[in-house]
Amino acid sequence: MDKTPNKPRTQLDREAWVNAAIEVLAEEGIAGLRVEVLAKRLKVTKGSFYWHFQDRRDLLIAILGLWKEGRIRDIIKQTTAVPGKELAQIYHVIDVYSANRSRRGMMIELAVRDWARRDADAAAIVAEVDDVRLRCARDLFLACGVPMEEASSRCMLLYAYVFGVSLMSYEKFDSDVARLKRDIADLIARSCVGAAAST
Repeated sequence: MDKTPNKPRTQLDREAWVNAAIEVLAEEGIAGLRVEVLAKRLKVTKGSFYWHFQDRRDLLIAILGLWKEGRIRDIIKQTTAVPGKELAQIYHVIDVYSANRSRRGMMIELAVRDWARRDADAAAIVAEVDDVRLRCARDLFLACGVPMEEASSRCMLLYAYVFGVSLMSYEKFDSDVARLKRDIADLIARSCVGAAAST
């Protein structure tokens, strides 16, 4: 008789399931996000999933909540400026969000946006995050003395640029990518320089 003790089963909490689901979402999109796939990836039974979630929809809502919380936290962190340093913070935001620093983060962003095209809950979360993005960026421009209408236009331009550049391959177009990005940042922030100097 084999007296070897049984290996203890891996105990997963709700957060482990959500994190694994976000990885699958980034790799395969919402269509690939199935309970069986997650259970196999985590090396557990489907029964473990139903210990933490009522159903797949419950998991999807949890994913959206975690994504929204993380995005808003990062946006507020990146757009909060020391008084008098708002212009420098605008340049920082442009630099941080136009850097190819997180392929995984962009894959998740794109997957959530694709999901939002077909799902009202996802669309509402994306709209809420985008509203925070735009308002926080506009507040930076306003703090630099840019008028409201122009501040709104410039924050839209900023995010049109950082999202667009994340989707494009432009190294063949201009070999001096650093200069290109500096020039674009200057174009976005140009009116702020004069406004900041006059305050």
